Amino acid sequence: MAASPRIPPPRVARAGEAVREQVQRLHSRMAPAPVALLEMIWGSLLSQAIHVAAKLGIADVLADGPLTPEEIAQRVDASPDGIFRLLRALAGRGVFAGRPDGRYELTPLAEPLRSDAPVSMRSVALLWGSPEHWEHWGHLHDSVRSGEPAVPAIRGLDFWAYLETNPDFAAQFNNAMTTFSNFAKAPVVAAYDFSRFSTIVDVGAGHGALLAAILQRTPAARGVLFDLPSVTSGATDVLRAHGVETRCTIESGSFFDRVPAGGDAYVLKNIIHDWAESEALTILRNVREAIKPDGRLLLIELVLPEGNSGHIGNIMNLEMLLDLGGRERTEREYREFLARAGFELTRVVQTAAPVSVVESKPD
Repeated sequence: MAASPRIPPPRVARAGEAVREQVQRLHSRMAPAPVALLEMIWGSLLSQAIHVAAKLGIADVLADGPLTPEEIAQRVDASPDGIFRLLRALAGRGVFAGRPDGRYELTPLAEPLRSDAPVSMRSVALLWGSPEHWEHWGHLHDSVRSGEPAVPAIRGLDFWAYLETNPDFAAQFNNAMTTFSNFAKAPVVAAYDFSRFSTIVDVGAGHGALLAAILQRTPAARGVLFDLPSVTSGATDVLRAHGVETRCTIESGSFFDRVPAGGDAYVLKNIIHDWAESEALTILRNVREAIKPDGRLLLIELVLPEGNSGHIGNIMNLEMLLDLGGRERTEREYREFLARAGFELTRVVQTAAPVSVVESKPD
């Protein structure tokens, strides 16, 4: 079994992000402005090239060692010339590397494209390069002009209903969301102390990977996993695999109607940013009715820095507008928004991942 990646302290992760942002800005200033802008415009083409490499499974094919483009092409059922062109383009960006003997091999950037990597990005590359996702982003102009999601106009259904009509795209979406969940759970558990809570309710928990990780770190706590019936049916195996099934109950329902009562911690990971303001307030107010007077609401979300930074949340904010009509928020915006639902923001706990834990209490 591959070793879990080491989790750096959040301050180290933020320092690294700041250095990378400065290097990227320096890189842009070192080229003539039209050239630097052209590189940004062509960024979507690089994304599509990575998508194709992920779809063909090239990183998995190279897991046992270097191969020629011809050998790779035979194994993935593709054109040798096409594979050579693809690898040459990606190797120029550090994704794969060419050897003097003409063979190509994995690099640190290519390793996460393996389906069995400890933190695999393959599902993310498959989703963001899919024809459906590209079509959605082709209508960003409409969303920016109207301030409304474009997906309902394109599909005739809201995003969640559209997923139900397209099983293949839904599987890509769900796999990518699972990747993001797995990517964030270790940093969240490392950064936030859940040990003071006796009953932890995970609202919109999915199959419970995060709740299971929390319960592993808090042996005295019990958990309540809450999600739609179509989701909770797959939770038992995850809880059992983590050895916490005897300390966790599973409840099914919609967080627009109610959430389980009596918890002293309510965890909502990447839930509130998905919904328009009125719907998000409904969810939060349902938690407010259920939570203990001295309980804590814990939103695990991207928290935008003030100003115009290169934070990944600023791009995700466009994704929320385009697909769902939701939004990412700054700490100040969360403070104001939570107050409207009857909560007082107490602190924002950063993690080594881009997400933070937004902690609040009933006011």
